[in-house]
Amino acid sequence: MKKVNTMQRIEIQAPAKINLFLDILGKRPDGYHNIKSIVLPVSVYDRVILENRPEGIETIAPHDIQLPGIPWAMTLCRSEDNLTTRAACLLKEATGHAGGVRIVLEKSIPIGAGLGGGSSDAAAVLKGLNTLWKTGLSQDRLISLGTRLGCDIPALIHGGSLCMEGVGEQLTPVRCHAKNHLCLLLVYPGFAISTSDIYARYETGLTSTPSADKFHHVVSGLEQGDAAQVAAGLYNALQPAVFSKYPLLGLIKKKLAAAGAVGVQLTGSGSTLYALVNDPDHGRALDKRLRETIDCPVWTCLAQTI
Repeated sequence: MKKVNTMQRIEIQAPAKINLFLDILGKRPDGYHNIKSIVLPVSVYDRVILENRPEGIETIAPHDIQLPGIPWAMTLCRSEDNLTTRAACLLKEATGHAGGVRIVLEKSIPIGAGLGGGSSDAAAVLKGLNTLWKTGLSQDRLISLGTRLGCDIPALIHGGSLCMEGVGEQLTPVRCHAKNHLCLLLVYPGFAISTSDIYARYETGLTSTPSADKFHHVVSGLEQGDAAQVAAGLYNALQPAVFSKYPLLGLIKKKLAAAGAVGVQLTGSGSTLYALVNDPDHGRALDKRLRETIDCPVWTCLAQTI
């Protein structure tokens, strides 16, 4: 007798991510860039709900997203352009699955923030539909599909702390101290940044070069659970290009450092900065000092690496 798939609905938490180290190693013939990055998931989540349908693929998401502390709304892209829709279509095409899905997306991760929200949502769809549709693809196959949609998606499919290389397809786990998670204050200035624009600006010469030991500082700090050692290795090759176009972000970084952050860095191509803090109380005090010294709206969130 043929086994019937009785599962009709699945809910998934899709975590944000930060880059503790991000270097650009050169442009490829296909126009993309080879990178080397240390990526960690953090405890800020979108919620993705997948519901089986006889046919059709549809993403239901709010048109506008209102974040605490930001007086204006952020606009999400059209359903058909959303990475969740594209991920579901790609899995259906790759597996020949006959049915469809309704995707309900509840956003908490800011948009265009360098926190990988859209990529994490797509990773959740690929993993979740592989279960819901019982398509039986291996994690390696899902990662291969994810590479076709975006460089952060393979890492978020894999999960955990990783060194990500190439165009995101080369993943090596990074060992983290079992009991010491990094505590963070995330700061988002209320505007999105185009990744393609920042890479174009990077190519014009707004670059920096990491010292040889920065990568190893981060890896060693994670292994030992030492936030100060991690902070000594923080690096983002895109940061000069971002700060050149958006000086406010450079100012916020200086304010966070002056207020007592263990370390401060831009994640991805921005626009979010994260400050390493000793504990949640330190993070709340840092948040208060920042708001007292900067005259602009910001969304802030205490989080930790997971």
